[in-house]
Amino acid sequence: MTTGGNDSYDNHEVILDSIAEGVLTVNAEMIITSFNRSAQQITRVPREDAIGRKCFEVMRGEMCESECCIKQTLETGKPCKNLPVYIVRADNKRIPVSVTTSVLLDEQRTPMGAVEIFRDLTEINTLRQAYRKMYRFEDIVSKNHRMLKLFAILPLVASSRSTVLIEGASGTGKELIAKAIHDHSGDREAPFVAINCGALPETLIEAELFGYKAGAFTDAKHDKPGLFAMAGAGTILLDEIGDVSASTQVRLLRVLQNRTYTPLGSNEICKMNARVIAATHHSLKQLVDDNLFREDLYYRVNVIRLSLPNLAERKEDIPLLVDHFVEKFNSLTGKHIVGVSDEVLAAFTMHAWPGNIRELENAIEHAFILCNEGLIGLSHLPETIAPMLSSPVESGSATLKDIEKKAIVEALIRNEGRRMATARELGIHKNTLRRKITAHGIKVGEGQSRSTIT
Repeated sequence: MTTGGNDSYDNHEVILDSIAEGVLTVNAEMIITSFNRSAQQITRVPREDAIGRKCFEVMRGEMCESECCIKQTLETGKPCKNLPVYIVRADNKRIPVSVTTSVLLDEQRTPMGAVEIFRDLTEINTLRQAYRKMYRFEDIVSKNHRMLKLFAILPLVASSRSTVLIEGASGTGKELIAKAIHDHSGDREAPFVAINCGALPETLIEAELFGYKAGAFTDAKHDKPGLFAMAGAGTILLDEIGDVSASTQVRLLRVLQNRTYTPLGSNEICKMNARVIAATHHSLKQLVDDNLFREDLYYRVNVIRLSLPNLAERKEDIPLLVDHFVEKFNSLTGKHIVGVSDEVLAAFTMHAWPGNIRELENAIEHAFILCNEGLIGLSHLPETIAPMLSSPVESGSATLKDIEKKAIVEALIRNEGRRMATARELGIHKNTLRRKITAHGIKVGEGQSRSTIT
């Protein structure tokens, strides 16, 4: 009997050692009782050093102290599935792993410990970063077809010195596009200067743009160069150009026509060497039609026109943008947030994003304040994005399936029932969308209105 027992134990070890994932088991006191070959390779800890030690001493995970998966499984009996975390190997290198835990039962079905299966995600993360580079231009990430077309022409735009007009709603990334154009130009070493024309009163904007001489007006104690002078041969971004007054429009027109300007209180004519990029959240053509913007100035700034879509029109970019902002705030805060939960992604897809990418970035920053480690969950989001959290009844009744169905229905409504456009917006394959429509029992036809999609 003893020999049979040993054979059984040896077979048990052989089976565990044949598994590609790391596997460890712990008893009720969280002491490691088995540690397979893949676990040794992933952690760089020999089996004989691991067995008999506390789990957290070997895995050294960033969630071990506060939200240990295997501890939660031991206490609640609930499994943990594919949770992405970081652990520290024996050589002190941090690596990403995915963790799954479940309770170990004896022959009488009594809990006797837990098992943890973990998979090294280093290669997957490397592939993910390579994938992201395919859809990146400077600090702008997108796989939306309109944005990819924009990425394709930006190097050509950057190589010219022509005036550029960037139109797009607030928060769509107009300044990022302008900065990318500058950084890819031949004058990238020269200054990039930006001014929000809509944020300054008329009495100040001309002084900021063109500079002034001492005594030009009250409080002008000394000469001050304007932004055109500070930009030199670089780039000046005139953000919200649609908000400037009629008199400032006249002066800007002369600058663009003659490439010269005169500081306030001076008779000196200065040469303007900067490249001009104008940006606005308005339709300048509509402002021209409404007699609110000079037509001649419009044609001066509208040499090359770039139009940025709202985030609601490029929701397939949300996962990419989330990864980008998580990486950014990890670097800024020193935290090691792994990402967001599936529920959060579903909530992001369902949200209308009136503030566009800036609103998404603010939501991630808000979540970083409330989330210390692991995954960002619904409870970490602003109430404007996860309103179901404000009501205990709704919070308890809303499932991931409910959120997903609502997101699909809302996307179908926005796209008037067109499945290809809906699949593109949601960032999923058309066959996946078809299966989800069937699974959720959604009734939809081409061109249907809000009242007919259920």
